[in-house]
Amino acid sequence: MPPAPLRFLTRIARRLRAAIAPEPEISADLWLATLGHYPFLKTLPLADQAKLRALSALFLQHKEFSGAHGLVVTDAMAVAIAAQACLPLLHWGRPRQALAWYDDFVGIVVHPAEALARRKTMDAAGVVHHYSEVLLGEAMDHGPVMLAWPAVAAAGRSGHASSVVIHEFVHKIDMKSGGADGCPPLPPGFMGTGGVRAAHAAWHAAWKPAYAQFRDQVIIAERFGGEWPWLDAYGATSPAEFFAVACEAYFVHRERFAQEFPALLPVLDALFRPAQAIQVK
Repeated sequence: MPPAPLRFLTRIARRLRAAIAPEPEISADLWLATLGHYPFLKTLPLADQAKLRALSALFLQHKEFSGAHGLVVTDAMAVAIAAQACLPLLHWGRPRQALAWYDDFVGIVVHPAEALARRKTMDAAGVVHHYSEVLLGEAMDHGPVMLAWPAVAAAGRSGHASSVVIHEFVHKIDMKSGGADGCPPLPPGFMGTGGVRAAHAAWHAAWKPAYAQFRDQVIIAERFGGEWPWLDAYGATSPAEFFAVACEAYFVHRERFAQEFPALLPVLDALFRPAQAIQVK
C-alpha cells in the first residue's frame, strides 16, 4: 500500500480530474433498462429520475468496481448499484455536494454469490470463539463496500422490500457520525429542533420504542411461534441494523412502510427529504 502522503495526493489528483472533466452521462438505453428492472426506481417522479441519473453518473466517475472470484462487473451491474446507492442522497443538494457523504472510500467489490466471512468473538469468560458468517453485503468504516450480485439484482422483488445496496450505503451514512449506531448525522433544524442535542432527542424518541417493539416481535416469533414481522428480522440484531433495514423498506416500499411504521415515516422524511419536510410544517 502506498504511504499516507502519496495516497492523499492521489485522492487530490482524482478530485481535480473529476472537477475539470465534462459532466458524465449514462446512456438512455442503459438507464431505462435499469429503471425497468427495479420498480421502486421506475415509479419515481420524472424529475427525480433525471436527478438520480445525473447523480449516479457522477458516482460512477468517482468509484472503482471490481469483481471477486472471476466475476466481470458489467456497465449494467455498475449502474444498478450506483442508482440504488445514490437514492438516499437524492434530496441532499447538488450532486457533488451530496456525493461527499461517500467520499471516505473508492472501492466496491462485487461477489458472484454470498460471501463467507470468518469472525471471532470473546465471551464473558474470556474464551475466543471462531465462526463463519454468510454475507450479502458489508460496509467497512473508511473502507470499501462489498455486495453479492444476486442480492443486488433481487432488490424490490420480494415482499420484504429489500435492497442490499441501500442497506450498506445507509451504513456508510450512519458511520459519518463516528460509527454505525443507528443515528446518522442530522441536518440543522431537524424536525423543527433548535440544536444538535434536541435533534438527537427527537430522533431517539421515535427510534428507541420502534426498535424495542420490533425486537420483541422477532423474539416472540422465534421462541413462541408468533407472526414474523414484515421488515427483515435481521434488523432486530442492533439499532444500526434496524435503521438500515428500515431505510431499505422506506425507499423500496414506502406505502407499506408508512403503514407498518407511521411514527418513523416523518422522521425519515425529515432526514432524506429535508426541503419537503420544511415546506410541510
